[in-house]
Amino acid sequence: MADKRAEEIRKTVKERYGEIAATEGSCGCSPSASCCGGPEISSEAIGSGLGYSAADMAQVPSGSNLGLGCGNPLAVASLKPGETVLDLGSGAGFDCFLAARAVGETGSVIGVDMTEEIVSKARKNAEKAGVRNVDFRRGEIEKLPVADSSVDVIMSNCVINLSPEKRQVFQEAFRVLKPGGRLAVSDVVATGDLPVSIQEDMDLVCACIGGAAAVEEVSKMLTEIGFEQVRIDVSEKSREMVAQWAPGIGAEKVLASAYIEAVKPL
Repeated sequence: MADKRAEEIRKTVKERYGEIAATEGSCGCSPSASCCGGPEISSEAIGSGLGYSAADMAQVPSGSNLGLGCGNPLAVASLKPGETVLDLGSGAGFDCFLAARAVGETGSVIGVDMTEEIVSKARKNAEKAGVRNVDFRRGEIEKLPVADSSVDVIMSNCVINLSPEKRQVFQEAFRVLKPGGRLAVSDVVATGDLPVSIQEDMDLVCACIGGAAAVEEVSKMLTEIGFEQVRIDVSEKSREMVAQWAPGIGAEKVLASAYIEAVKPL
């Protein structure tokens, strides 16, 4: 039964985000056609609200910002020139393109996404912008198409909550990180008991709400897998954003965006 549910979630998420790529939608964190305050709010405005600067927005190819995030993982990634970066659920490439500038010509960025339409869009964005140090790969974040101990930094923006197998995602992250490698993730977490009705609503799962794991659960998983220096910084201000994703259900009372950081031991 659990396997059937997991497959249903993966299939629905893949279809939903494929539709977003095809329709230039923004953003996916909503059970309805509009999101993040309504269709009148641009992806640029959404990016600004998540902590990206005007300079960040101007540096990326047009069409790479689908407005799907819940924070700015680069704010905690501390990227350095020459590093190899992996983005889990890379979408149309927004964070990848920013990371590519940060690591420079001697560094590289890998973006992994399971949705073929979105990977195709990201590759076209890279070609259009002439960005050569980014490699977009189609694959599942539970089964990363990345070699062992080959990545310096893993980032992700509001994607891991969509996975029905979060422990496997973190295990894969641990596998591909180099010793001393860093995890820098922005995601939605549960800070209280999430009602079963919300957890079982597929629209709310696809809206980055129904699949959120508890803060304590995330911390325990990371520690048990072997990560050190685990830190989860919950943004109380982000509850206003969560309330906009699904008005009227009170999700903001038990959900918030958080920065999740951890280090693979040397």
